Amino acid sequence: MSFPSPIEAAGLTPGGRRRSQFYQALCLAACFFLAISCSDQASLYVSQEGARQGELKTLFRLLEKHGSEGEEPDQLAHFAAARKIGAVLISSGRASAAAAFLTKLAEGQDAYAAWYLFTAAAAYESQGDLRLAVPLYERIVRTLPDMIVEGKSLHYEALTRLAGAVEMPERRIGYFKDLIARFPEAPDVGSSQFLLAKAYEKTGAWKEALEHYAAFLPYFGAKVPGYPDAHDYARRLVEFNASPKDWTYENLEELVASLRKALLSGSARQLRKYSAKAGFFAISWFQDGGIDANSKVNFDLNQFMQGRPIRSSPTLDPSSGSREAYLKTWGWTGRVPVWYLYLRKVDFPADPDVHGRWEWAGIYFGERMQ
Repeated sequence: MSFPSPIEAAGLTPGGRRRSQFYQALCLAACFFLAISCSDQASLYVSQEGARQGELKTLFRLLEKHGSEGEEPDQLAHFAAARKIGAVLISSGRASAAAAFLTKLAEGQDAYAAWYLFTAAAAYESQGDLRLAVPLYERIVRTLPDMIVEGKSLHYEALTRLAGAVEMPERRIGYFKDLIARFPEAPDVGSSQFLLAKAYEKTGAWKEALEHYAAFLPYFGAKVPGYPDAHDYARRLVEFNASPKDWTYENLEELVASLRKALLSGSARQLRKYSAKAGFFAISWFQDGGIDANSKVNFDLNQFMQGRPIRSSPTLDPSSGSREAYLKTWGWTGRVPVWYLYLRKVDFPADPDVHGRWEWAGIYFGERMQ
């Protein structure tokens, strides 16, 4: 995340390749007084620096001069010097030192405390040390007023990082709820709705999960990191939840027997009774995309049966397993006489009475791919 430099805006840093005369004069004055005014803390940071040691000495003198107890208290100039010190330390590969320095500054009564903490947290995060970064992001959100930098809210950025950093779903729920409530117009609010629903799902709070999956659906086209099929997933759950769920069977053998009887009867109406009423699909084996891509299938089975019996294999396809099965059928009219009926176990923990039962979930047209 890149913010504009208030130091440059204040005329305290180089513009382009040349330093302003004002900055050069400050450098000379600061160096003259450094030996008697530089604190032990400043000396620690400066002594470990190499080629930019002189620059850091100057900046620490400016920091002291414009501090609340300095010769010329000035919060903006103090912030400008602090920002530049942090940048020098980070560019020298001392991100942890920069974070410690900025965290210390945030302890005072300073209008820029949120920025100090945010930059310190980001520095720790860049080193892979979330253990130190997360408490700082928390302090920003819980204890400091928001600050807008380059049109972006530090609270929003901190909450986004917190939601992505923690693994406990209970904590993620709190962060995403804050994001949605406080920043409802954010461009990624749709993604936040889905991720909040996913966090609720992991805790077993299915009522809340389904509410937020439904809230996510209007954000068609929203990209959710790590979930390329987010829309299909949310839609399937919401549709299934709203359905009567009366087409499921306790065991696979009973479902297959009912399907074979309906197929041999030649009755499209009878056969349709056994198809899933939510998430049902019908695609070719060669069709691109997931099986949910064509979920709302309402074609007239009678056109393909015409009252004639449809044959089926006496056994399930060898590729069938404990959670899904394929039944080969043939005799359908049209260009593709062979269909495979796809059967699967219902995966819907929100309703324990239905979860784990079997359903006829879709159709694959043509001979099975080898």
